[in-house]
Amino acid sequence: MPETVKPGAVRPETAADGRTWLLSGPTSSYALHLTGADELIHLHWGPRIALADAEALAAVPLQGRASFESHLDGREEYPAEGGPRFVRPALSVRTAGRRGTEWTFEGYDTEGDAGDELRLRFRDGGLSVTLHYRMRGDVVERWVTLRNDGGEPQELLRADSATWTLPERDGWRLSQLHGRWAAESRLVRAPLTYGEKVIGSRRGHTGHQHLPWVALDTDATEERGEVYGCALGWSGSWRIAVAQLPDARVQITGGAGHDDSGLLLLAAGESFTTPLFAGLWSDGGFGGASRTWHAYQRAHVVPDAERDRPVLFNSWEATFFDISEEQQAALARRAAEIGVELFVVDDGWFGARTSDRAGLGDWRPNPERFPHGLKPLADRVHALGMRFGIWVEPEMVNPDSDLYRAHPDWVQFQPGRKRTEFRNQLMLNLAREDVQEYLWDQLHGLLSSAPVDYVKWDFNRCFTDAGWPDDPYPQRLWVDHVRALYALLDRLRAAHPGVAFESCSGGGGRIDLGIMSRTDQVWTSDNTDPLDRLDIQHGFSQIHPARVMAAWVTDSPNTQLNGRVSSLRFRFVSAMAGVLGIGGDLSEWSAEELAEARRWVDLYKEIRPVVQRGDLYRLRPPTGGLSAVQYVRGDESVVLAWLQAQRYGEPVPALRLRGLDPAATYECRETGEVHRGAVLLHHGMRTGLSGDLDAAVIRLRRI
Repeated sequence: MPETVKPGAVRPETAADGRTWLLSGPTSSYALHLTGADELIHLHWGPRIALADAEALAAVPLQGRASFESHLDGREEYPAEGGPRFVRPALSVRTAGRRGTEWTFEGYDTEGDAGDELRLRFRDGGLSVTLHYRMRGDVVERWVTLRNDGGEPQELLRADSATWTLPERDGWRLSQLHGRWAAESRLVRAPLTYGEKVIGSRRGHTGHQHLPWVALDTDATEERGEVYGCALGWSGSWRIAVAQLPDARVQITGGAGHDDSGLLLLAAGESFTTPLFAGLWSDGGFGGASRTWHAYQRAHVVPDAERDRPVLFNSWEATFFDISEEQQAALARRAAEIGVELFVVDDGWFGARTSDRAGLGDWRPNPERFPHGLKPLADRVHALGMRFGIWVEPEMVNPDSDLYRAHPDWVQFQPGRKRTEFRNQLMLNLAREDVQEYLWDQLHGLLSSAPVDYVKWDFNRCFTDAGWPDDPYPQRLWVDHVRALYALLDRLRAAHPGVAFESCSGGGGRIDLGIMSRTDQVWTSDNTDPLDRLDIQHGFSQIHPARVMAAWVTDSPNTQLNGRVSSLRFRFVSAMAGVLGIGGDLSEWSAEELAEARRWVDLYKEIRPVVQRGDLYRLRPPTGGLSAVQYVRGDESVVLAWLQAQRYGEPVPALRLRGLDPAATYECRETGEVHRGAVLLHHGMRTGLSGDLDAAVIRLRRI
């Protein structure tokens, strides 16, 4: 019987010789070819082409090279170590003292759940290698499965998810997102020079220093020009290497692990599936590439992305560790009065947790603070019309905890070496099955004991003493920790389908496509200063949608970071660019502030479907003057604008909106003004933006 292809799925095309393949999306295509010598060659990645075009490219013979060069370098689809290759290998395997891979082609299929997945199968002795390809819209998904079908162990020194080959161009420019704690996701663009540019994390988690994403262009602007982008879906240590080769070709290679010291040792019958590495081509500039990334994640990555995320209140900055049931209930009443929909109790509700020195690992409510557990508070929160959430940090343990006293061997450690503490805590070895079962029992029991709707899952330190003395291949914990984390989240979501999860790692330290496929939103940064957040959110939006970007309104002055004073208006409009949250001490807010907050929350609920699910246009970047973003969904559009500073009496520039129908008429609902065709919004149109740290929300509807 013919295979049924799911709606929206596009089956890869195969040439008559069974050795040339083409994947196509709405505007782009990706093509590859297997030579008679079983050399897998990249043919095309860019504007949409036909299968006949791919076959014509495949017919062009590879040019011979001098003996100091390779005819494969810069052309090979997935370079393996060994043979006539000198580029960085995507695959490096060691077996019985022998390194390298000499594979032969075994076959291909286009099976998959939707009939849209291309699988190319190769073999080198007992090692089988399957390359996977799938097109989602204009995003190409790639990953690799390696399986040991022989008797000898196969050591995977390096197993990258993909190598991406770019067409020959002059003057490539590299975009990346860099940062540190409280200053994540800052965008930088620079010319790509000969050699390699390597970004990544050797910290055991995605890291604050780089998001696993790069983009390359030659002359793109925000809305015009070709852009190539790649994003890795892995929440542990990772590496992406961008290489401009001697002949000016560019290749991008990336995957799990930061170096080549060893990922896993595959015994007979064992397999490893690499994380997803996704790539796209767009001719719509950086904005077009971003909108493609956002649509892809809403459709294929983020759970329940069609549901808007609620307005939340988080108790951390209001109470820190000094919490009780009555105190939280009082905050909940105030939160409900201003329209909050989700009330989250942060750190301090469990074990002996009166500071960051004790309690991690003991996931039971503190009997003095919550004598009857969390259920009474959760019930009170529900009675106020809100959902109830809690904070956890399951992968960590304090030495001062019942868990550590009972199982000091459950942490990562090197024998005979000091156990390094950050924030007075150690890292549990989640690769151990007994640790996995303990955390399942604790968290499943917790979510079963009270009506919890939301879990903020934190991760507040990096790997340091990554040892496992009793294991024959201890370095596997770098990979198996992440695989166990994913399995635990998958298991909890299956058992508690009504519970939403947020990924947090001291802010933006664990944000990637892998964790996003298992969580409903991410904590973008511990930095809640509304002005700093404009830069952070601008960088974040290059790859990830507003639907997952949690943003809080906190107190002014910002005592947690910089002491900056900002208006409640500016703080709210800054946070309304994503998933709105409130983290200030509501018990100290005046009646006037609470009333104003209620108005902003009500406004956000009106524009939320457009912000969280609309197409994003970055109208002006946050470079010091006026910055603005626009969201378009159907007949509605929302503009958020921020004036960071105004100098020398200069007028605020007009904003030319995008994404609207030039033949349609739009009403600016706040003023009743009507605009036809290309819309220019002037500063005097609604609020008269002026001075420092001012902000505006402008709504348009097609009439």
